[in-house]
Amino acid sequence: MDCKVEKTKNANEVKLEITIEAEKFENAIKKVYFQSAKYFNIPGFRKGKAPQNIVERYYGKEIFYEDAFNDLVPEEYEKALEENKIEAVSRPEIDIITMEKGQDLKFTAIVQTKPEVELGKYKGIEIEKIEYNVKDADIEEELKGMQNQNARLITIDDRPAQMDDTTYINFEGFVEGKPFDGGKAENYELVLGSHSFIEGFEDQIVGMKIGEEKEIAVTFPEEYFSKELAGKPATFKVKLNEIKKKELPTLDDEFAKDVSEFDTLKELKQSIQERLEKQNKDREKYEKQDAAVKALVETVKVDIPSGMIEMETENMMKDMEQRMSYQGIKMEQYLKMMHKTEEEFKKDYEPRAIEAIKSRLAIEAVIKAEKIEATEEEIKAKIEEMAKNYGKEAKELEENENIRNYIKQGIENEKAMDFLVENSKEKKPTAKKENKKEETAEKPNKAEKQETSKKTAKTEAKKETKKAE
Repeated sequence: MDCKVEKTKNANEVKLEITIEAEKFENAIKKVYFQSAKYFNIPGFRKGKAPQNIVERYYGKEIFYEDAFNDLVPEEYEKALEENKIEAVSRPEIDIITMEKGQDLKFTAIVQTKPEVELGKYKGIEIEKIEYNVKDADIEEELKGMQNQNARLITIDDRPAQMDDTTYINFEGFVEGKPFDGGKAENYELVLGSHSFIEGFEDQIVGMKIGEEKEIAVTFPEEYFSKELAGKPATFKVKLNEIKKKELPTLDDEFAKDVSEFDTLKELKQSIQERLEKQNKDREKYEKQDAAVKALVETVKVDIPSGMIEMETENMMKDMEQRMSYQGIKMEQYLKMMHKTEEEFKKDYEPRAIEAIKSRLAIEAVIKAEKIEATEEEIKAKIEEMAKNYGKEAKELEENENIRNYIKQGIENEKAMDFLVENSKEKKPTAKKENKKEETAEKPNKAEKQETSKKTAKTEAKKETKKAE
């Protein structure tokens, strides 16, 4: 294979002219023939037994060209990129120059390349103060959750339904006097106050007695996923079958023994506090990293190729489609519920794709500038951790180059983000206003980055471990 590379008039774009030897193309044609021979039915020959030259004479000599090209070119194209140290970020635009039996195969491939990043001031960037402290109320909330998890339901038969009761109802819904799909159920379990039904429905169950039947009037929300029902008034015929109430266990030493490894409530509380403190530290860490990366992105200059944005957008949509599939929802169904076409939905994703690309490129630039590297010991430790999590042999994963590169990149990214945080400055508080208390910076919402990172890591790890198999 021979490859000539030249830059095009467009920024971050190159043109490759690739020549593949005639012999290789001929071998690819033969390979395709043997794979597809069984499908050819030519007079005078048993099905699938006609020689290659007869098939080509009967159907035309170009019959195998396209499949041979598709079989041969991807690997040769990847070799050309690797040999010329080209980091492609888009699909190649292929144009065939010559494709003829007995001749060298020649084609051009125009591809967009990874852009250069111009770093601004990345040391001493300013971020908001992020600090989370464990309060007594946090511990009490955790204990309340443990109480609820260990509560038992007791039947109530001497009073009407109240908020927080678990009720069992039969219901059938009608819109304009006609029943609608999904509007009927028998002995449905409904916790009053859970807001799992249309607004106002649960409030009207309150006060009903066991065995009582009642008509409940509600209005579907304007933004309801079903267009046929959105914004329309509805009537539900409801019968209350049963009432149950949670009976919470007493918070004492016996409770601690039942639900944990501790002998006293005091020890349980201490354990909860330590766990929450660790969670807060992790939350602080990832929110600081997130804030530092966002501040970093504002300092960089980079011209992102359109193909890079397109591929990132498509990957994001594929990830979302996979997550929805776990819930039994197809992309077509979701788009219908959102009243969007696939192109409109893709357009909505573009800003997020651009932000993700900028963040990734900016971190890579910091890694390069600071010569940040993952040590062999760090890579090995991560591989052993991954092997343990996925029930694999560490050696099996260590020999997989894709997994090693993925882990190496993850470690270096983490080090770069830590570097940014360690070298950042805390933003000064907002100046006081007259006759008003000093304004404080609003704390960020609960960080999702940690969970997202874990999910991404798990998804990528699963992909790579499958390759290793």
